[in-house]
Amino acid sequence: MPVLRLPLLPAAAGKQHWGNLPGAALSLAIAEAASAAKRFTLLLTADSQSAERLEQELSFFAPDLPVLHFPDWETLPYDLFSPHQDIISQRIAALYRLPELAHGVLVVPITTALHRLAPTKFLLGSSLVLDVGQKLDVEQMRSRLEASGYRYVDTVYEHGEFTVRGALIDLFPMGSKLPYRIDLFDDEIETLRTFDPENQRSIDKVDSVKLLPAREFPLQKDAVTRFKARFRERFDVDFRRCPIFQDLSSGITPAGIEYYLPLFFDETSTLFDYLPQDTQVFSLPGIEQAAENFWNDVRNRYEERRVDPARPLLPPAELFLPVEDCFARLKSWPRVVASQQDVEVGAGRERFPAQALPNLAIEAKATQPLAALAGFLDEFPGRVLFTAESAGRREVLLELLERLKLRPKTVDSWPDFVASKDRLAITIAPLDEGLLLDDPALALVAESPLFGQRVMQRRRREKRADGNHDAVIKNLTELREGAPVVHIDHGVGRYLGLTILEIDDQAAEFLTLEYAENAKLYVPVANLHLIARYTGSDDALAPLHRLGSETWQKAKRKAAEQVRDVAAELLDIYARRAAREGYAFADPKADYATFSAGFPFEETPDQQTTIEAVRADMLAPKPMDRLVCGDVGFGKTEVAMRAAFIAVHGGRQVAILVPTTLLAQQHYNSFRDRFADWPVSVEVMSRFKSAKEVNAAIADLAEGKIDIVIGTHKLLSDDVKIKNLGLVIIDEEHRFGVRQKEQLKALRSEVDILTLTATPIPRTLNMAVSGMRDLSIIATPPAR
Repeated sequence: MPVLRLPLLPAAAGKQHWGNLPGAALSLAIAEAASAAKRFTLLLTADSQSAERLEQELSFFAPDLPVLHFPDWETLPYDLFSPHQDIISQRIAALYRLPELAHGVLVVPITTALHRLAPTKFLLGSSLVLDVGQKLDVEQMRSRLEASGYRYVDTVYEHGEFTVRGALIDLFPMGSKLPYRIDLFDDEIETLRTFDPENQRSIDKVDSVKLLPAREFPLQKDAVTRFKARFRERFDVDFRRCPIFQDLSSGITPAGIEYYLPLFFDETSTLFDYLPQDTQVFSLPGIEQAAENFWNDVRNRYEERRVDPARPLLPPAELFLPVEDCFARLKSWPRVVASQQDVEVGAGRERFPAQALPNLAIEAKATQPLAALAGFLDEFPGRVLFTAESAGRREVLLELLERLKLRPKTVDSWPDFVASKDRLAITIAPLDEGLLLDDPALALVAESPLFGQRVMQRRRREKRADGNHDAVIKNLTELREGAPVVHIDHGVGRYLGLTILEIDDQAAEFLTLEYAENAKLYVPVANLHLIARYTGSDDALAPLHRLGSETWQKAKRKAAEQVRDVAAELLDIYARRAAREGYAFADPKADYATFSAGFPFEETPDQQTTIEAVRADMLAPKPMDRLVCGDVGFGKTEVAMRAAFIAVHGGRQVAILVPTTLLAQQHYNSFRDRFADWPVSVEVMSRFKSAKEVNAAIADLAEGKIDIVIGTHKLLSDDVKIKNLGLVIIDEEHRFGVRQKEQLKALRSEVDILTLTATPIPRTLNMAVSGMRDLSIIATPPAR
């Protein structure tokens, strides 16, 4: 059900201007125009960030509208790098679908639209469909996959990879959400299944699989021969010193080969050649300037790099569409320039009845934090839809609105809200801005303006909702030929591969393990659980045990004794923890949401999962003991800040232990900045402070006047008394001495403990992996 009154678009070539579409009103207008049109829509933006934001907003306003994603290579012109396989997969899938789509939207930055592409016939002629029951020659299939750009690997994890294991072929087709497992019976496809690349387990059966090429150029023998011939014609250089030429001659796909794409084909195409003939174009202001800036960058990079004889370059015009040619192509289609800015009404110029929302930000320090929102809702006569980023954020927003005695109805989508008659509603949507319409009187209030603007980092790779940190560890147990392994009964051997042996006239598969003195051990595949990956320091130096000797059994007995000693110690600590009733912190809810919104970046998936796990631990009536592992810069400090906020909000004090004075000062500056808007006292105890200042801090700690104290091992001194300690945060525990660790051990039965580390010591990691301590892994790096 359309909300806006849209003007008629030109049936043929022509240009209109739509204005006064602030905030999300711009996406709403384009979504309704594209949905109503009986043709395909191309939406051009000035940059990739705008394109990704509009893709999400269009899908929200028009859930049934096909919205295609055609990402940029995310490399600079003439770069020595190739795009990531996930990017290539999305591009190839979009190009393959485009010619057959009569209805839908393609959102693309103008700079991406300037790249020259493979001819349209290449993708159509290089695709392959596999069906259950089809005859399949494994060697021919392997050759075809390699010629299409697929990489042979031991285990399939990413797009464009495949492997062959006997009668099984695993492959991850470009454009597919999941990889496929082909099970052969002789030379016939018996079953086709999807599988999870994280744990390699099969999921669902399918009837057919569509295979698209893994590259945007051919790698067949004749195509490589043509490339080399054209390379010789174009460049007067010593080919023996050209890595591009030599790698391709050796069967290696060199990095950066994409910038030699025209040498693979007689002629190239552009994105406009892939579009249906009956296409309408929407564009945002600024695309002309963005295109000019891009071309200036291309020319500059070409001039800077063209002098390298080992890497001769094609001129820009062969790789990119000139700006004037691009906009000449656009003139052949009906085009609308849609803008958030106001326009004067006239011929071909339409002004929409929309306006920007007033400032509705929650003022955490004010007596009535929700005064602006309450005033708006009292005065606005129309219907209002609130949006939140996730289900959890939606619940927080509902609790905030409950303070105003408001109970909006939960709806699933924008169309559901439009079709309903409820004055207030709430839904989950990836919107950064809202909208306000006069006719009809509708308002959309996004979460971000309420809690303050955030720097939303856009990721090029799709988030896996089912990501499991256990799989990170499981994937390390992958067997590869030549790798050392440990058999539970026979010790360390070396895996040589699979062998088929006949036992009682029955053929069966066995793992072949080599031990000292070239002794062989054959382990049935069914007994794979008896084998583990060797975790020593160097695979090449792994000490192979001798079959039948007592060395391995003695090592096992010694390890068992050490385990018993550790177990006794841990039993004492955790028995005391279990016997004690831990302090269950009250859920800060609205205040916590406001504090979280002050984080100026988007949480990574792993970081968000860790934050929620720590929060759940602190709200439970059991002392927390959680280890957070993550590389430097992956967001462990923000996890600690959220935990500290919960503790301080609950009336308890927080002690942060760090190994060095410099790190203490760094954390002090970070915490002071993060808690600046809150009535929280933060102090540091280090050698940068005078003795008088340290003594004053010790006295304030004992009286409960300091909420968060940061310091080195000085905090563990007998003269430091913390009146109401509720949380201890330990940064890099492995850098503390033995005496300090003994004191930390004693704390574990008393208060909540949060340990942050980039390099956990083996014992700490073992305790976490074995379940003695809770473990969170932040493996997702922040977007760049």
